[in-house]
Amino acid sequence: MSNKIICNFIPSGITKSNKKLKLFLLTPILLFTTILWAQKNNPNQNLNFPITFLKTDPTIDGNILSEAIWEQVPAITDLKQIKPNYNQPASEETAIRVAYTQKTLYIAVICYDKTPDQIVVSDSRRDGDLSDEDSFLFILDTYNDQQNGFLFGTNANGMEYDAQIDNEGEGNFSANRQQGGVVGGTNINWDASWEVKTETGDYGWSAEFAIPLRSIRFNSGTDKIWGINFQRNISKRSETAFWANLPLGFDIKRLSLAGKMTGIELKSPKNLKVIPYVLSQAIRDNTSQKNISATADIGGDIKYSLTPGLTLDLTYNTDFAQVEVDEQQVNLDRFNLFFPEKRPFFLENAGQFSVGSPGEVDLFFSRRIGIGEGGSIVPIIGGSRVSGKIGQTNVGLLSMFTDEIDSEGGLDLVKNNYSVARVNHDFAKSRSSLGGIFVNRNGIGISEDYNRVFAMDGRLGLGKKAQVTGYLSKSSTPGIDNRDHAFNILGVYNWNGWNLRAGYTEVGENFNPEVGFLLRSAFKKPEFLIFKQWRPKNTGKFLEVRPHISYRGYWNFNNTQETGFLHVDNHWVWESGFEVHTGINFTKETVLEAFPISQVTVDPGVYDHQEFQFVLFTNSNNKLAYRTRTVIGGYFGGNRISSNNTTSLRLGDKFNAEANLNYNRLNLPNGSTDVVITGGRLAYSFTPRMFLQSLVQYNNVSRITSVNARFGLLRNANTGLFVVVNIIKDNDFNDRLNNQNITIKYSHQFDLLGK
Repeated sequence: MSNKIICNFIPSGITKSNKKLKLFLLTPILLFTTILWAQKNNPNQNLNFPITFLKTDPTIDGNILSEAIWEQVPAITDLKQIKPNYNQPASEETAIRVAYTQKTLYIAVICYDKTPDQIVVSDSRRDGDLSDEDSFLFILDTYNDQQNGFLFGTNANGMEYDAQIDNEGEGNFSANRQQGGVVGGTNINWDASWEVKTETGDYGWSAEFAIPLRSIRFNSGTDKIWGINFQRNISKRSETAFWANLPLGFDIKRLSLAGKMTGIELKSPKNLKVIPYVLSQAIRDNTSQKNISATADIGGDIKYSLTPGLTLDLTYNTDFAQVEVDEQQVNLDRFNLFFPEKRPFFLENAGQFSVGSPGEVDLFFSRRIGIGEGGSIVPIIGGSRVSGKIGQTNVGLLSMFTDEIDSEGGLDLVKNNYSVARVNHDFAKSRSSLGGIFVNRNGIGISEDYNRVFAMDGRLGLGKKAQVTGYLSKSSTPGIDNRDHAFNILGVYNWNGWNLRAGYTEVGENFNPEVGFLLRSAFKKPEFLIFKQWRPKNTGKFLEVRPHISYRGYWNFNNTQETGFLHVDNHWVWESGFEVHTGINFTKETVLEAFPISQVTVDPGVYDHQEFQFVLFTNSNNKLAYRTRTVIGGYFGGNRISSNNTTSLRLGDKFNAEANLNYNRLNLPNGSTDVVITGGRLAYSFTPRMFLQSLVQYNNVSRITSVNARFGLLRNANTGLFVVVNIIKDNDFNDRLNNQNITIKYSHQFDLLGK
C-alpha cells in the first residue's frame, strides 16, 4: 500500500534555497568519493577451483554416494557461517562437486546431517522461499562481470528454485513468485528448463542438478572463468553458510565477492523453443445484460538464441490468465498506489529494462502495456523482445502492440505501439556501468499521439565497499516543452555491517513518463541512511542489533516542504529468527488541496506529528509463525492506529496457509473511519510441479470480496495445465455472485534444437 508517512524534521543546512538543499546532498556523497577510493581487493580473490569435464553424463537421481562418476570430481567442503557464528566453519559437513559436458552443467551436493530426523522441508512449490528450511543454493556469474548471474536452489524434497540476478540483486522485489511480482535486481519469475533430484538417508540429504547450457547465457570460447558461490541453510540452528564468505549485511547475490570457477571451454548451444497455448474461458457477469459468455483462444511464444548470450522472444495474442490477481489496496494518502508486475512475459529479463528508482520513479513500467485504468484488460496483439549480452554490453529491445477498445459510445482506446531500447555496458571487475534507455508510446495512425522518455544512467564502483549511482532523464510529450526532466544521484557505502546512503532525486513539474510509474510528481527529495549491523559477544542466544536513522523529505518547486520523514529505529534479533523493531518517526505533511480518505476529508494545512513504530517477527522455521507492523501516532491533525498482521501455518512440506489483517483506525478532525483489508492464502503442493492455490480478499471500503483459485500442473519452465477460477462479490450476500469466470489453459514447450 502506498501509505506514505511524512515528516516535520528539517536537517541542519536545509533552507528554502535550492543551492543549500543540493549542498546538503552533495556533502556526504563527496565524502564517500574522497575517502573510499582506496579499497581492499576481493577477500575471496584467491578462492577458485578448476571445473571437471565429464565424457559421460551422470544419472540424475539424487544418489551421489553410490555413483562412481562423482568420485573423479574433487569435493568442495569448506563452508563458513555468516550466522549465527560469523566466520566459523559450518556446523554440518557439506560436499559439493561441479562438472560439465558440452551440453550440461552438473552440480552434486551432499548435505551431511547428524540428526537427519530434524531436517525441515517447509515448501514444495516452485520458487518458494528457501530461507526457512534446510536448503542448498548456488549462483553463477557466467560473464564474470561481478554484477549479473543466475541463482538456483532446492530443498530436501527436490523443490525447483531459479532466479535472474541483475546489479547484484539490488532493488525492491517480492520474495515469492506465486505471491507477488518483482521490482529491481532479483527476478524470481524467470523460469529455465533444468532438473534436480534429491535423496534423504541416515547421512542427511543430497541433491543433483542438471542445468542445460542452452538454458543460461554465457560467452563461448576456451579457458573461460565464471563467478560462483554456494549457500547452505540448516534450519534447526537457523544457520546460513557460504563457500565464498561474505561480510555482514550481504547475501549470495553479492557477485563481486564470489569465488571463481576456471578452465571452462564451451561452444555455442543451439536453442529454439516454441511455446503454444490453447485457452477456454466461461464468464458469468450478473452486473451486465449479457449474463453468460464463453470464449476460446490460441496464441504462443517463440524463443530463439541468436547467440549464447542474446535471445529473441516473439509473442502472439499474449495471455496471462494463469497469473495471480493483484492484492487489494486502499489509498490512505494522496499518492499513487503501486501494483507490481506479475505477468511472466514481461518479468523475464525485467532487470535489463529497469532504470530509475524502483517503486518511486520507474522510467519503464511494463504494467502500462495491456492494463488500462482501474486494472481493465487491454488486448495485446503481440510483440517481440531481444535481450541479453554482447560481450560486456547488456542489450534490451522490446516492441509490443495493443489492440483498440470499442464501446457503445465509440472508440475508447486506439491501437498503440510500445517500444523500449535499452543498452548499458558493464566495466569488468569495477562494479561500474554506463547506459541509456529510450521508451516510446505511439498511437497508431495518429501523428501527435505519442510520449517518449530518454535517459542516461550509470554506476561507479568504488572498490568493493562503495558505489555511486544515478540517472538523468527527459520526457517528450506534445504541448510540453519545459520542466520535463528527472534525475537522481545516490552514494552508498556498504561493508562489515555499515550501510551508509545519501541521495537526491528531482522530478520536474512536467515530467511525464506515460509508460513509467511515478509515486508522486514534481518534487525535490534529499535522503540519507545510517545503518549499523552489530553482533555483540557473550550474549547467549541473542544474535545482533541494528541501530539506524534515516530521513527523506519532499519539496515542491515553490520550495514548500510537502512531506518528510525522520525514522529512528533499532532491530533486536535472536539466533532463532525472532526479531523485534522499536522505532519512532517524526513526520510532517503539507496538504495544499483537500483530499478524501475513505469517507473523511483532509483539509489543507501543515501537520506535524510523531508516531511509535513496532515490528515483530517470530521464527519463520516454526510450523506456526507470526509477523506484525504497528504504527501509533499523529496523522493529518488527528491520530491513527495502523496494524498489519500476518499469521503463517505450515503442515509438512505440502500445505501452507497465511491469514492477513491490515487494520487502520483513523481519528481525524473531520471525522473517524476504519479501513480494513483482510484475507488469506492457501496452498497445497501435491508434488513440486503440481499445486493448488487460492487467494481470498476483502476490504470494507469497496465492500468487495474476491476469490482467486488456481490449479497448476507444471511441465518445463512454468508451462503446463492451469485451471483458474475468479469470483468477485459485493457486500449483498443475499444476491447471486456478481461475477464468476473459469479459465482452462494449456501450454507446451517444444524444444526443437535442444536435443
